[in-house]
Amino acid sequence: MSFLQTIIDHINYIGAVAIFVIGLHTVVTHSNLIKRIMGINIMGMAIFMFFVAIGSVTGGKPPIIDGDGGPYINPLPSVLILTGIVVVVSITVYSLSLVIRIYETYGTIDQNELLKRMQEEDES
Repeated sequence: MSFLQTIIDHINYIGAVAIFVIGLHTVVTHSNLIKRIMGINIMGMAIFMFFVAIGSVTGGKPPIIDGDGGPYINPLPSVLILTGIVVVVSITVYSLSLVIRIYETYGTIDQNELLKRMQEEDES
């Protein structure tokens, strides 16, 4: 099997890793708290894509179809994705509510500016 064929066979995994790296880059390089939350959501979606790729079977059928047997698609990743979606949405809502409270208290959602203002409060 050639290198190109290996890449084509694993393109879903490569795509999930690429999307995860984009989200990680967003979290690490931006000081805006909203952009960081968006980066965390992008990373979560990449993990969901990875789970879908793991559960996929070439020529597989859903396990609820009666038939002549053969390979079936693994339903466990789908169940984990449903749980993961609930967790990611909950974290997002909680994070956004914290950002709103931070903005009301300090007047900014930029982390660098927020740290400066918190240090000024400690000094006075």
